[in-house]
Amino acid sequence: MKIARLLQAGYAAKNIGAITFTNKASQEMRERARDLVGPRAAKDLVISTFHSLGVRILRSEGHLVGLKEQFSILDSDDVLGLLRDAGGTTDAKQARSWQWTISLWKNQGLTAKQALLAAKDEDERAAAVVMERYQERLAAYQSVDFDDLISLPLRLLQQFPEARGKWQDTLRYVLVDEYQDTNAVQYDLLKQLVGERAHFTAVGDDDQSIYGWRGATIENLKRLPTDFPNLKVIPLEQNYRSTGAILRAANNVIAVNPKIFEKKLWSEFGDGEPVALIESDGEEHEAERAVARIQAIRANAGAVQFKDFAILYRANHQARVFEQALRRAEIPYKVSGGQSFFDKAEIKDLCGWLRLLVNPDDDPAFLRAVTTPKRGIGHQTLGSLSQFAGRWKCSMYEALFAESLSTALSSRAIAGLHEFGRYVNELEYRARNTSGDKEAKALLMEWLKDIGYEQHLMEQEENEKVGAARWGNVLDFVDWVAKRCGGQISQEGGITFEEPTQTVLEVAQTISVILSLAERGDEQDQVVLTTLHASKGLEWPHVFLAGVNEGLLPFKSDDEEMTANRLEEERRLMYVGITRARSTLAVSTLRRRKKSRETVMGVPSRFIAEMKLHENTVKEDPREKLRKLREQFAAKGAATTAAQQEAQKSRN
Repeated sequence: MKIARLLQAGYAAKNIGAITFTNKASQEMRERARDLVGPRAAKDLVISTFHSLGVRILRSEGHLVGLKEQFSILDSDDVLGLLRDAGGTTDAKQARSWQWTISLWKNQGLTAKQALLAAKDEDERAAAVVMERYQERLAAYQSVDFDDLISLPLRLLQQFPEARGKWQDTLRYVLVDEYQDTNAVQYDLLKQLVGERAHFTAVGDDDQSIYGWRGATIENLKRLPTDFPNLKVIPLEQNYRSTGAILRAANNVIAVNPKIFEKKLWSEFGDGEPVALIESDGEEHEAERAVARIQAIRANAGAVQFKDFAILYRANHQARVFEQALRRAEIPYKVSGGQSFFDKAEIKDLCGWLRLLVNPDDDPAFLRAVTTPKRGIGHQTLGSLSQFAGRWKCSMYEALFAESLSTALSSRAIAGLHEFGRYVNELEYRARNTSGDKEAKALLMEWLKDIGYEQHLMEQEENEKVGAARWGNVLDFVDWVAKRCGGQISQEGGITFEEPTQTVLEVAQTISVILSLAERGDEQDQVVLTTLHASKGLEWPHVFLAGVNEGLLPFKSDDEEMTANRLEEERRLMYVGITRARSTLAVSTLRRRKKSRETVMGVPSRFIAEMKLHENTVKEDPREKLRKLREQFAAKGAATTAAQQEAQKSRN
């Protein structure tokens, strides 16, 4: 609605920017805008995530901070590899620790030198030294990581007035959704974009600030009235999702936290069903009761689908027992937020090679292939090659064969690059001329042997079983590609369809499409299992909130002190979980729970008392529920028998 009002007020669509945090939210906003203002106006709106906007700014102005237009954006696995190299280690756990620390520093706006000065101990000092080497490699490879997509545009707008003026003129009005999730760098980027004119709208909820562990800070909401004295605060208190009973429980919990902006949610949906409090003997019993609840609601409430249910929990390890119970009951489910097969590092490595065969000008694919596995071509060589390619405005692969490359690199470095280039050319030729499943599999296995990929995986992992599992994923991928090279046989409406065989290169050309199709599944009829953090922004008619016990929610490890700030964030997480439910909510607590290898007494979470459920709660009696289920199944069985008898009479 705000966008429509801005268009009516005379703003051009191209001068309105709407920023959110996820691609899904961005897409939904784009679709709503199109429905509201029409496709022509919506086409020119700048609707994106913070990171997508950062990419736009860097593609346009990146030369001011030393980036060429076609810089590479590294994913998490690429970053991990660079950090291993920068830190001189093969220890993946250590590299992940550096990755986490460096990301946090970047989200706080710190450079490597500033991080070194602020380091609290030897571990942080070591991480700051690695960060400096890591940044050198990023610059050499003309690459950025995910955090750089915010910090580099900020630095650019701060240091170059002409670029800042250009973007302030481009985005004359800015809208930011989920403002409580911004970190310090994103806040400063917004300030640079809106300037002194300060034409912006920020929609945020201090009660849903749950990402402090990754740099988001509730302080950004507190700073708004100070930094922008003319700020007008409009409470949005009407809830269009949940019933009164659910909102009352949510309001009671969050009322314990201190407030930045006062509000109290209400809805027009009536009170609805009371919140159910479920007490279980342990994790297995809890999972059984969740399954029974799903079956009972489906039996009682007509056209209820499996995808109308969500089981929410604080930590990923809690999912396993629910998966087992759902499988036993033959209920389809999906674990949201789990790693996709195609997101695994080893599969990304192979896809990088295949992308390079299809498009030799794909610099990110070139960098992944030339460094995985390592072949004695170091970051300094690749940095010089990148600079040479930048000067001649060509891809790194094309630059590799340039006659004048000897002016930038030693003969030894060139020899290594030429050997790699010749192998890629030969592999491309063979992939273009190999079809059929057996032939394709033979080629792919020979390629993996040539580059020593199995050995590379084993050397990466200290645990031999982990390395073997990753190699198993590679073999599955080879079978997956080979099957498509051999053609596919499918049936539809009793007719058999046989797709023609394809070459390895043809399959590689369509791999991005195949991957996107393989990963689709959002619309399938499945119960959703997900963490509370991943549930934010989503909703379901029926929610089962699991493991609401002290130590789990609020979460606390043995060596951790529960500070007031941590407790407040955990309480906000509980609030988020409660408000995911539209029609029914069950809050489950354990009498006994597993802790490491022990079973300990379960203490109900303090948040249950804070919900004041005695005012509107139904405590579920499992015996009564079982009796009703038996009656329903008996009634259905009797109805089926009667129908069969009638059918038999009519046949006679």
